[in-house]
Amino acid sequence: QVQLVESGGGLVQARGSLRLSCAASGSFFRINAMGWYRQAPGKQRELVAAITSGGSTNYGDSVKGRFTISRDNTKNTVDLQMNSLKPEDTAVYYCNADAVESVRSRWTTNIYWGQGTQVTVSS
Repeated sequence: QVQLVESGGGLVQARGSLRLSCAASGSFFRINAMGWYRQAPGKQRELVAAITSGGSTNYGDSVKGRFTISRDNTKNTVDLQMNSLKPEDTAVYYCNADAVESVRSRWTTNIYWGQGTQVTVSS
């Protein structure tokens, strides 16, 4: 089992910055990829950014050039640096990870989600 805990959300003015952090803990062999998704009220959950253990990244179109994802494989953490924030970035941000575990004598990869952290960008 993997537990993901996010931190760093809050209220910020437009054009400001925030840094979100997520820490993974529990029993697992390794985490292959970690990422951030967000969901605004009445909207679908969307990809913000993702990063593999090797450092390859993928960003949602709406945040390219403004957000940067990074991770520390030793600490099992992933951060999201958010710059030039816009009111439309307001959402609950969720950390996710796919972890390799041993379940009933077989290796399997499971996806986990954090509880979410609120980011509100005022105009």
